[in-house]
Amino acid sequence: MNFNELGIQAIQEENYEKAAELFTKAIEENPEESIGYINFGNLLASMNENERAERFFQKAITLDENAATAYYSLANLYFNAERFEEAAKLYEKAITNGIEGPDAYFMLGKSFQKVDQTKLALPYLQRAYELDSQDIQIKLTYGIALASIEMFDVAEPIFKEILALDPENADAHYNMGVLYAVSTSDTESALKHLKEAFTIQPNYDQARYVYDMISLRN
Repeated sequence: MNFNELGIQAIQEENYEKAAELFTKAIEENPEESIGYINFGNLLASMNENERAERFFQKAITLDENAATAYYSLANLYFNAERFEEAAKLYEKAITNGIEGPDAYFMLGKSFQKVDQTKLALPYLQRAYELDSQDIQIKLTYGIALASIEMFDVAEPIFKEILALDPENADAHYNMGVLYAVSTSDTESALKHLKEAFTIQPNYDQARYVYDMISLRN
């Protein structure tokens, strides 16, 4: 095993000091390769040493402008720091450079949502959903995005899928209730789902508020 592999093994064993030593050796051995900087950056990020982590990811990118995992890791750092526009650009670069799987598409979609660009977010959330239609968080975020731009006929089956997988999902019940309240005259179903949301999660004040508002109106 090389130093990078040994460092990852040390992280799995929660020996972070040893991991740092091994990634340092990996960088010293191959200072022009990006992987050591990416691994060290990920270690620092996991320890909330974000400024140092950022420098390591940026160094990796200067060494290899196609280092998809460096873009992705730096994007995560920016997303967590609420630098959503910068995060979106980096997630796009990560995808362009070959990051596979639903996570990058999901995070790119969420980044656009955070800056109130739901229409831009939608195709990326849809792609994440296509790649992993069993992930409840992806389904929920996609469904909420659809409902927010009044694509209720597409959002409704998504929420139903969530409830089939997880009948106790308070967020899905809440969003289903709001959907029925806004897009149909099925007040009974709206109230049923809203009540289910705050029954499952008693501190779900928004669900209780909407339930009371509909009840008073009828």
